[in-house]
Amino acid sequence: MAETPITSLRSRPVALVTGGRRGIGAAIAVELAAAGCDVAYTDLLPAEADDLVQAGIEAAGGRALYVESDIADLDGHQSLIEAVTDWGGGLDVLVNNAGIGSPRRGDLLLLTPEHFDRVMGVNLRGTFFLSQRAAAWMAAHPRGDGFRRAIVTIGSVSAEMASPERGEYCISKAGLAMATKLLALRLADEGISVFEIRPGIIRTDMTAAVADVYDRRIAEGLSPIRRWGEPADVARATAALVRGDFAFATGSVVHVDGGLSIQRL
Repeated sequence: MAETPITSLRSRPVALVTGGRRGIGAAIAVELAAAGCDVAYTDLLPAEADDLVQAGIEAAGGRALYVESDIADLDGHQSLIEAVTDWGGGLDVLVNNAGIGSPRRGDLLLLTPEHFDRVMGVNLRGTFFLSQRAAAWMAAHPRGDGFRRAIVTIGSVSAEMASPERGEYCISKAGLAMATKLLALRLADEGISVFEIRPGIIRTDMTAAVADVYDRRIAEGLSPIRRWGEPADVARATAALVRGDFAFATGSVVHVDGGLSIQRL
């Protein structure tokens, strides 16, 4: 069956992808453009003249807007939303992808408040309050054409699978799981679907430092599907949720982990 593009009263719906300059975020930005969106994307880095993400979005048929933004800076959320809505004429989709790993893996009993606060500030606090701001904008500007808007958060299998050597990361992702449920309940009557995607071992810059370890563990059967996940795997799942392929679902968790999170004896 052919995929159905997103439709809009505007020429194309507008998506905002945080952390969209590389890895999973970049793949999602391009995939959403192919699904019919104009895509704004953020990161911490200054704009580049040779922006491969912008080129990918435009090659897929979408318009692209890059906004330098730190989601941990709550004071900057309003200006980010305004930049996107002024540029695109609205906001229909938010993909919360930006996040950081544990600054230093180690003994849980030696985890510092500084590292804990840093991870929480980006992964949980920043993501939640940006979602709140985006949802409030969407609720105040109803579409009227039946299109279900969406907020998709890229979580992690670490929301359920405990890694004591990176406790602050696991706690942040567990918090996002509850935030997804809460937002789904609050926003259902607004026509805004809310989803969480939980990737497993994905080949990105974040996992590059431990690639040799995961190469071995995957070969030994860490996940039933014995390969690395790729950013494109997560991007395709995101696009399916954004397109409305799961129109009678909200608050749902989609595991993109090769079966890693299946409980086994």
